[in-house]
Amino acid sequence: MPQAQLVIIPTYNEIDNIAAMIDKVMSLEEQFELLIIDDGSPDGTAQVVRSKQIEFKNRLHLLERSGKLGLGTAYILGFKWALEKDYEYIFEMDCDFSHNPDDLSRLYKTAIEKNADLVIGSRYINGVNVVNWPMNRVLMSYYASAYVRIITGMPLRDTTAGFKCYHRKVLKTIELDRIKFMGYAFQIEMKFTAWKLGFKMIEIPIIFYDRTQGQSKMSGGIFREAFFGVIQMKIKSWFRNYPKQ
Repeated sequence: MPQAQLVIIPTYNEIDNIAAMIDKVMSLEEQFELLIIDDGSPDGTAQVVRSKQIEFKNRLHLLERSGKLGLGTAYILGFKWALEKDYEYIFEMDCDFSHNPDDLSRLYKTAIEKNADLVIGSRYINGVNVVNWPMNRVLMSYYASAYVRIITGMPLRDTTAGFKCYHRKVLKTIELDRIKFMGYAFQIEMKFTAWKLGFKMIEIPIIFYDRTQGQSKMSGGIFREAFFGVIQMKIKSWFRNYPKQ
């Protein structure tokens, strides 16, 4: 039988946030388990996680990699680990508190009550709910999401969101080794594939906060991958069969 819910958080140089994030997730009433995937952070992020494992035995897990291998590969590794361990609901979120950990409970509750296969924490379902971002970045993110919606046809307001709850059947059905994008576009490709397979997706509103500690991993190259990758992904979808679930 599937067991507890697992939250997956990739990290690189999150020493300023990791302990507080672990404490917060562990405090939630749903008794989430937490998997940290650390890409060899030179600042000691993984050492903090190991010390916290003493306090949260059997609920806090750590996978360490040798270097920065990309957001997408981290999540794919985490998804496979979660499926092997038989978790029923698998969440993904950032470590920098841009995603409010309290919203994990709302994502989970929505999945249960609405019988949703994928629940998305959306910045744009009710206007623009972004705090402390410079206006140019808000506009870039908002119109990037609109661009993806137009190209792909997905009925989502926040197509690039990275705060999500998957039912395990979604990750089992998606052929994870066929997911090719590793940066910003990874989030788009996962949603697009789930949508093409016919899974039920629901967006719920969240407030997205810009990080206050640590440094952003966003770059121009990540946005370029998304911009051109979406067109490539759409064209390839014309030649792929997506059996409806």
